[in-house]
Amino acid sequence: QVQLVESGGGLVQAGGSLRLSCAASGRTFSSYAMGWFRQAPGKEREFVAAISRSGGITYYGDSVKGRFTISRDNAKNTVSLQMNSLKPEDTAVYYCAADGKPPGWVGSNQGDYDYWGQGTQVTVSS
Repeated sequence: QVQLVESGGGLVQAGGSLRLSCAASGRTFSSYAMGWFRQAPGKEREFVAAISRSGGITYYGDSVKGRFTISRDNAKNTVSLQMNSLKPEDTAVYYCAADGKPPGWVGSNQGDYDYWGQGTQVTVSS
């Protein structure tokens, strides 16, 4: 099992940047593919970004491509989401997710992830 704790959320003006982090504890972090999802009020949870176990493969949702960057540090058991050029429509609770998929796997389906953090709120003002 792995436990996930997100941090770094907050209030930012449109056009600004935030960096989210997700700290993992438990089993070997490098055994897990990682993902970020978000959920805005009244909307379904949406895929944001994913990264493979080694960090060599990344995958982004269309709405964040070119603005967000996912990365991981397996030595520090963390995955990060650098968010630039933020828009009001990026406002949501952001969740970190993990699953013990094979090397090279990245996925956008939340059903593929077994472990979730509690979420961190990101609010982008116009």
